[in-house]
Amino acid sequence: MNPRLRIPLAVVGFVSLVAVATSAIGSAAGPARRTASAGTPGAVSLVPGPHLIARSLAHDSRDHLVSVAANDPRGSRTVSTTSCARLYASAGTGICLRLDGGLRTFEAVVLGPDLGRRRALPLVGVPNRAQVSPSGRMVAWTVFVTGDSYNGGRFSTRVGILDTRTGDLVSTLEDWSVRVDDRPYEAADLNFWGVTFTRDDGHFYATMSTAGRRYLVHGDLATHTLRTVRENVECPSLSPDGTRLAFKSAVDGDPRHGWRLSVLNLTTDTVTPLAETRSVDDQATWIDARTVAYAVARGRGHADVWQVPADGSGVPTLAIPDADSPAALAPPEASEEKPAA
Repeated sequence: MNPRLRIPLAVVGFVSLVAVATSAIGSAAGPARRTASAGTPGAVSLVPGPHLIARSLAHDSRDHLVSVAANDPRGSRTVSTTSCARLYASAGTGICLRLDGGLRTFEAVVLGPDLGRRRALPLVGVPNRAQVSPSGRMVAWTVFVTGDSYNGGRFSTRVGILDTRTGDLVSTLEDWSVRVDDRPYEAADLNFWGVTFTRDDGHFYATMSTAGRRYLVHGDLATHTLRTVRENVECPSLSPDGTRLAFKSAVDGDPRHGWRLSVLNLTTDTVTPLAETRSVDDQATWIDARTVAYAVARGRGHADVWQVPADGSGVPTLAIPDADSPAALAPPEASEEKPAA
């Protein structure tokens, strides 16, 4: 057990936190550059197929889940009635982080293939990241929280993981056993975010910060253990074949300088910087075995989804205008390699 004291946030502080997030997530600040139409209302499905989903940021369909063709993502879009602050989907399962009605708090909602609500869990914090395992069984989320005694009132992060088959819930990783450089490690300032699952549903990668450092960690759901893999890796995203991780890293190790997208080969331990040189503060997603997609902010409250080859070649191209939270609904490619150990 980590020797820390988590002091609950005062109500007024949490209301302020929600107000800030609602402003950033759910409202536009000034006129938007209309690069995409709002789309056509219709039924959006999470059934695996040649489509991408995303959260629309277009003026007339803001926050709504939209579907576009994978081979023409800038083309017409179908707009659902479902709204999210952050979303992800895989194998017919979706996770939608959103405001809980008029309560001005947030919830994590597990969605079925037809976007029907399967389960909802309250979130004590502001949505930041969402993820679903390749099988659709495991879902995870990251929220911002304040009020931790060690952190002087600044934002902290907290991860939740739900097994949709058994109902088992991991409400925090902060009481798990941690090994740094293969040595037992305990600290009061552990923070975790950005989960990505392996194909066996029993393991995952995530980011851990402590003592001013950021680590890629590997987690074991059966033993509740975490071990560090590498420094300066944030928001990892595992490739369909399980051999590579797309991630962002702080430029010069300092987030104030922005983030650079790269890919880590888990077999050779080599890092390939991608052709995207703008600062990308997002958890990239693999839209196929060769391409990653991610959101690039465009002024307050606006962003576009871009894509770039995962081997460092090519140039970034605009994929889905006025959108964020992209996810591919196509099943993994048939020629899968065995996941790295």
